[in-house]
Amino acid sequence: MTTLLVPGSVGGQDVSNPEGYAHNYFAGKEEQLTQVCAYIEEKGFIPQVLVRNDVSWFYSNLGIDDLYFKSESVETIAQHIMSLYAAKLFAYIKNEHALEINLERETDDGAVYIHTSKPGVSELGGPGYERKMDSKYLDKSGKGVGYRLESYRSSGTVSSSFSTQLRCYFIQKVNFVKESVSGDEMTDMKLISDKTFLEKATPNTLEVYQNIIKQVLVRSGPVAEVYDVPNSREKRIVIGYRQNSTQTFFSALSDLYHFYDLYSTRKYVEQFSNGVTVISLYLNQLPNSKAPPIDVSVFQIAREASLIFCLPTTPLQSFFQTGELSIQETVYGYVGWIFAQHFLNRLGGEFSALNNILDSNNSAHAEVLTKIKKRLRSDTFTREYILDIIRLYPNLIKLCYINFAMVHYISVDANKLKPTISYQRMQSTPVLSDEELLEKIRKTVANHHEQMIFESYVTFNQHVLKTNFYQPTKVALSFRLDPSFLPSIEYPRPPFGMFFVIGSEFRGFHVRFSDIARGGIRIVRSRNKEAYSINLRSLFDENYNLAATQQRKNKDIPEGGSKGTILLDINQQDKALGAFEKYVDAMLDLLIAGQSPGIKDKIVDLYGKPEILFFGPDEGTADYMDWASQHARSRGASFWKAFTTGKSQSLGGIPHDLYGMTTRSVHQYVVGIYRKIGVKEESVTKLQTGGPDGDLGSNEIKISHDKTIAIVDGSGVLYDPVGIEREELTRLATKRVMISQFDVSKLSDKGFRILVDETNVTLPDGTLVESGLKFRNEFHLNPLSSADVFVPCGGRPEAVDLSNVNTLLKEDGTPRFKYIVEGANLFFTQEARLRLEKAGAVIYKDASANKGGVTSSSLEVLAALAFSDEEFAEHMQLKNGKTPDFYNEYIKNVHQIIERNAEQEFEAIWKEHANTGMARSLISDQLSFAILKLNEELQITTLWDNVPLRVAVLEEAFPKLLLEKLGLEALMKRVPESYVKAIFGSYLASRFVYKYGINPSQFAFFEYMEPYFAKIRS
Repeated sequence: MTTLLVPGSVGGQDVSNPEGYAHNYFAGKEEQLTQVCAYIEEKGFIPQVLVRNDVSWFYSNLGIDDLYFKSESVETIAQHIMSLYAAKLFAYIKNEHALEINLERETDDGAVYIHTSKPGVSELGGPGYERKMDSKYLDKSGKGVGYRLESYRSSGTVSSSFSTQLRCYFIQKVNFVKESVSGDEMTDMKLISDKTFLEKATPNTLEVYQNIIKQVLVRSGPVAEVYDVPNSREKRIVIGYRQNSTQTFFSALSDLYHFYDLYSTRKYVEQFSNGVTVISLYLNQLPNSKAPPIDVSVFQIAREASLIFCLPTTPLQSFFQTGELSIQETVYGYVGWIFAQHFLNRLGGEFSALNNILDSNNSAHAEVLTKIKKRLRSDTFTREYILDIIRLYPNLIKLCYINFAMVHYISVDANKLKPTISYQRMQSTPVLSDEELLEKIRKTVANHHEQMIFESYVTFNQHVLKTNFYQPTKVALSFRLDPSFLPSIEYPRPPFGMFFVIGSEFRGFHVRFSDIARGGIRIVRSRNKEAYSINLRSLFDENYNLAATQQRKNKDIPEGGSKGTILLDINQQDKALGAFEKYVDAMLDLLIAGQSPGIKDKIVDLYGKPEILFFGPDEGTADYMDWASQHARSRGASFWKAFTTGKSQSLGGIPHDLYGMTTRSVHQYVVGIYRKIGVKEESVTKLQTGGPDGDLGSNEIKISHDKTIAIVDGSGVLYDPVGIEREELTRLATKRVMISQFDVSKLSDKGFRILVDETNVTLPDGTLVESGLKFRNEFHLNPLSSADVFVPCGGRPEAVDLSNVNTLLKEDGTPRFKYIVEGANLFFTQEARLRLEKAGAVIYKDASANKGGVTSSSLEVLAALAFSDEEFAEHMQLKNGKTPDFYNEYIKNVHQIIERNAEQEFEAIWKEHANTGMARSLISDQLSFAILKLNEELQITTLWDNVPLRVAVLEEAFPKLLLEKLGLEALMKRVPESYVKAIFGSYLASRFVYKYGINPSQFAFFEYMEPYFAKIRS
């Protein structure tokens, strides 16, 4: 017996029983038939003389599985037979030679569907029962609830007059032997299975499923195996995957095998209490098919199941269902559509000319440019318009795909396997060079806009350096892009590298500005469709700006800036964890060389250099860092300990919120201002966005002693002009809960709390608040929020821009906030900051103030790189609730470094402003650019090659505790040289610029370095 397997899968099992399941047998079938006849005769709908014949045909000649008769009541079966009779009458009257029958019965415990089904065809206009089953039953399986499915194609026709066949689906709610399993129980088929499945499954099926389940539990993505069925041309494909890890997968698989002219005689979907779903398909080829032989087709289906798993449905699905495009071409077309949405150069030459004419330093000019940019980018090419154009030219999608595939398709060793169908398809389609393809596009499309859309596909192809598109197993699609295609007018500072990731629940990016870079991964949620459209349009810009801010913020540390964003699809707002896991796994596909043929193959790598990314927590991902680190470890990543920061203490992480790392920096700027202007903190009024439930918000509350008059968080607005009761506020911050849980009895008679879900509320001053959500979103613009100090600790990017910044000014033109320390990233646009500074506000922007967290994370990474696995466990990992002594001292060391860096930058900015009058927001950027530029130069100068100097600098730059524990020599051996170089450069550069400013004299650096050379000489 020959077993055809997906490469790398286990196999070799003998499918000795071709059925795989015990036959369904209903002993009471004859008795039930008689009862059904009596019921129908009583109703009188079918002539009595025909009743016995039609019922007998339904029971015997149609070939409906006995499970139907065993499961359904006499009344239901009779109703179905009468419906069938009515359909035949209707077809006769219409003179049609085929019947359309759609019968269904749904309950909370299951469903039965029966409909006419043409073998091997995806009906675009049909009842869509399989997609309905997916959404209503199969996709909801998990967490103790699940549904199993059996589906059979009738072997006979509906009558002697019609050739129509029926397909029946039976869905039943599962009844597990044991609902909660762990340890060795996770693979015990006698415990994890549904009781009905255990009654029906043959020993061979139990063995096959168990082997697949074992692989699913240790791998990401679907696991597929293909079997011959003895004494038959029929093939059996068995696919396992984790529950809730994809959607509409069952129905999408039908489209996949229909593409190859295959049809199924039987299909099964089984759920297991360990969180695994297994699908079993029995496939045959249509007579006289021109498709490749079934032996080859099923192998291709097993490979492409992974692509279907990543993106089960797309707006281009109809091209695949009708056979006009292959699944690879369809998915590629979808990827190109998303790429075009984000990266079509929509501004054009006219905007560039206008930008050159206007003065970007003039706030009025800047406002005009900003508005024009937003309008052009949102109106010129909408998502819908781009999709409509793409749908007009499926042949261009095919040609663009071949252009992409000829570079990135993974070649198969001819000695091992015959060329795959994918490879054969590529050989049968014209391969055009970039120039020929662009010319073909120009001649095919109708206008310049259409040309631009398809040229973006070529741009995409030209800049993909590596991808997991052709990996045999994957959970989402990832692409490492060369960012040089980004227009400089929109993105003035070119990123070092960028990644583009697409999954069934999300799309995402990762941007970094240097080779060694670190930053958080952010989940972007959308409250409604309008918010989703806004988030989608701004996603990459937000990612780019956050990474650029991170780059400026990271000036004190060896890592440059990076950021990742994950935008959840509008209907997948509850899938944050699943989206994050897929995002991380897809990125690891491009960071770790494939070592398991058939599972993780080696990919085409045009970048050609090893890459390490460092991820950190951000909005919505703080609880996921442990998983990412452990997942990187399970996939064999050597850098797993340093892969994520913000891990739990049991994994050696340094929680920012627990130790107030971010707040340590932000508050240094706040108290620095108080020190400079000579006021006591207790006398200062403050507005704070970002509430007591957040990291920065809660710690700012706990560490400060001011008179906070307002807090804005996700639940609403809390306000009291005499100062919010500090003890109650601290209680919320300690518990990390929102202001919705504030005891309003502790507010003064002028105070109030407005929650986002409230409407038509009257404030103490008589003002009517019609919408609590709108009031919350705009409260920082409301005159009631006026205070001495504004500390944004949370909020959406660009909450204040040129369009609304004037609301932060009083009637006399002075600012409503004298002092602003921007804790939240990008809360203000740069133009808004400059407008406020011109009006007299003192602003310390995010890139300066909010860097305590990045410093802490950097030192966490350094410890992970410096220690061996055993040393890391001993010195950095909490065990049995006890933190190691080294860990406690290291935290103190981190606090000292954060506060020292913040104080040095605060003083440098204050001094530079006093000397030059330049806006502090500009000085912050100038300092960052000066440090980063000097850092890059220092790493390539001969200073690094001066070993004694290198040692002298690193003895200062490395944390004292690590030097005492490991010694400099060990640190330099263990930490990658590129990282040590970055430590060397960033330490010297930041200290020099903080001391001598952004425009030092030409002799300043010699003066700065003299103590080091003196130390070497001595």
